[in-house]
Amino acid sequence: MTAGKKILIANRGEIARRVIHAARELGYATVAVHSDPDAGSLAVREADEAFRLPGAEVKDTYLNSDKILAIAKEAGIWAIHPGYGFLSENAVFADDCAQAGFKFIGPSPETMRRLGSKVESKLLAKKAKVPTVPGFEGELPSGKELEKIAAKIGYPLLIKAAAGGGGKGMRVVHKAEELEEAARSAEREALSFFKDKTIFLEKYLERPRHIEVQILGDEHGNLVHLYERECSVQRRHQKMIEETPSPSIDAKFREEICAAALRVARQVGYASAGTVEFIVDEAGHFYFLEVNTRLQVEHPVTEAVTGVDLVKAQILVAEGHALPLKQEDIRQRGHAVECRLYAEDPENHFLPAEGSVGVLVEPQRPGIRVDSALEAGKPVLSLYDPMLAKLIAVGFNRKEALMKMDALLRDYVLLGIRHNLDFLRYTLHSKVFQEGRYHTHSVADILAEYLEKRGPDKPAPDLAYAIVALAGKGGAGPAAGAEAPRAEPLSALKGFKNA
Repeated sequence: MTAGKKILIANRGEIARRVIHAARELGYATVAVHSDPDAGSLAVREADEAFRLPGAEVKDTYLNSDKILAIAKEAGIWAIHPGYGFLSENAVFADDCAQAGFKFIGPSPETMRRLGSKVESKLLAKKAKVPTVPGFEGELPSGKELEKIAAKIGYPLLIKAAAGGGGKGMRVVHKAEELEEAARSAEREALSFFKDKTIFLEKYLERPRHIEVQILGDEHGNLVHLYERECSVQRRHQKMIEETPSPSIDAKFREEICAAALRVARQVGYASAGTVEFIVDEAGHFYFLEVNTRLQVEHPVTEAVTGVDLVKAQILVAEGHALPLKQEDIRQRGHAVECRLYAEDPENHFLPAEGSVGVLVEPQRPGIRVDSALEAGKPVLSLYDPMLAKLIAVGFNRKEALMKMDALLRDYVLLGIRHNLDFLRYTLHSKVFQEGRYHTHSVADILAEYLEKRGPDKPAPDLAYAIVALAGKGGAGPAAGAEAPRAEPLSALKGFKNA
């Protein structure tokens, strides 16, 4: 089936490695592309072939579709897997792949266009009889007309970029005096990041939860869901911790939200892996948010509880195969949680950090998984997304999964760069997380508690990074007998809510 076929991975880091491994298991040869800073990376070394994308800046490398397609032609590939981020939801790139004779591993360009617009996708959701957050779709006026629209929806309001994601082009407005400037600012940011300044308004929910449903379709009309993921632990509208099943919903809610996701996906004949995202208010009502037409960062938790390899499924669907599973064949078994390790400083507004990896220990044992591309001695640059690794734990129930995750966070060692590992562990132990009562704004409260407990005179546990850096300058490496900083013992692991 795959003799002589090559897949080019138009991405970097841990997701490039993830796709390389899945493709290899299916018998495909793999082609990596890389910027100059990534020349010696694990993904480059693990691929069967590697080609340079000259430069370091993202616009010159991983976002340069012309360079990537030129490499694809030179390498004689069959398909391109975009991973997530970069060009993964770029319908123009998907079109260009098809015109160049390459299969784009993802949904069709038309599907991406329709669902990539938050305005059109909301209209599709309404057509599918799926609830949407009250708001205004269409070209927004300015001045008094804009104020009238906002007043009708009611404050607080959320301004969102129609083509946006990851919090870009997004503003919260609490009063009319802030509206005009926030709208124009959101437009400028949307144009800068997405080349589309279209924005829209919707009601801002104060303490919502973020729940998404994994879907998988093929080109023969088959479509299934792989249940939900709870993604409410966020900062700057970006996720930090995800888990499945959600600790906040019951079987009836699960059935309803998954059915709603399928109704939206059927509106466009969805084929490939995708995610239908919802927001849930304090009363327990869910509303359609958007559809991500790509693999999600948090896909491993779904794989852990369903046994379905989503990357392999994407590749096989692109090959033209029908899904081997029907809905009744898919079950959730156990509970899984994922923590995202970021190069950032929680004590300084989560600002991204740079540095070099000094000492690295990534535990491997039953029930845990580490998706990473880190290596000792390699630099971490703020040129790229600050996510360093994904730490995943799975257990028979939520209590066991969280205990395994706590042990994984405790035993994971990364010296040489600031990161959020200690804060992740603190969050895991927080009362709202233990009891499954968290929402999308909980991180602010958890961070305040974290900083108060640490105190202004108490050194952060990762001050040892400075020692490693100094030792590295002398070429001696970490000081002999140096011990990795550990998170303080917090509350005993009790009271975790079982799913």
